[in-house]
Amino acid sequence: MGSDQAQIAAQLLRAAHAVVALTGAGISTPSGIPDFRSPKSGLWEGVDPLTVASIYGFREHPQAFYDWIYPLTKLIVEAQPNPAHTALVTLENQGTLRGVITQNIDMLHTRAGSGCVKELHGQFREATCIHCFTVFPAAPIIEQFLQDHQVPHCPHCGNVLKPNVILFGEQLPIKPFMEAQDLARQADLMLVIGTSLEVAPASDLPMLALRNGAKMIIINLESTHLDNAATVVIHGNAAEVLPEILQQMEYIHEHDSQQ
Repeated sequence: MGSDQAQIAAQLLRAAHAVVALTGAGISTPSGIPDFRSPKSGLWEGVDPLTVASIYGFREHPQAFYDWIYPLTKLIVEAQPNPAHTALVTLENQGTLRGVITQNIDMLHTRAGSGCVKELHGQFREATCIHCFTVFPAAPIIEQFLQDHQVPHCPHCGNVLKPNVILFGEQLPIKPFMEAQDLARQADLMLVIGTSLEVAPASDLPMLALRNGAKMIIINLESTHLDNAATVVIHGNAAEVLPEILQQMEYIHEHDSQQ
């Protein structure tokens, strides 16, 4: 990564008043959680997403979903926030960052200490009965599932419990998505981290910010279709890039204070 790009990103962040972050799988891969598309390591490798991870497939064959989600569940339970997550907490504490919009279900942003997090694709914090719609804390359900590999059932009515993650064929949770749209409209700088920007409607949010006059920084290992629209593009590991940008911000602050 070129330090000059990190320096420009630091200057943009220091000048901004309403920064909003949009994060995808790439911010969590340094914590040991694989993304969905990378060859060999991706979660879709060797499976049909519409079979194992659609609401229709879940209702027909919940065991297939739970067999597929088992290793990911174990990784999420064991994962710890990395320096990219904690860098966003620092930016929020400094008053620079208004909020984090995430496509991730791993809850690492909230565990790191971020206060304003919009989880567009749901989370593993809760589980809901698909029949009586009772909502349960997920932690004891996950603990039992990791021990016995069995499909969890509702203690009230006996039907299958589903983690509060969004499967194919389900609508995004409307409240977090509308709040994410509001954040994007208000942003004067959109910080896009670790997402290919290929999954709508989350991928539409940077364009919403740009149309309202925001600048954009993209930090991602691979190119995205919006690279040309960004002021700064850094192809690198978010857990390395974000701490360097924060260091550059601190350096600029110290330099300005001495003048």
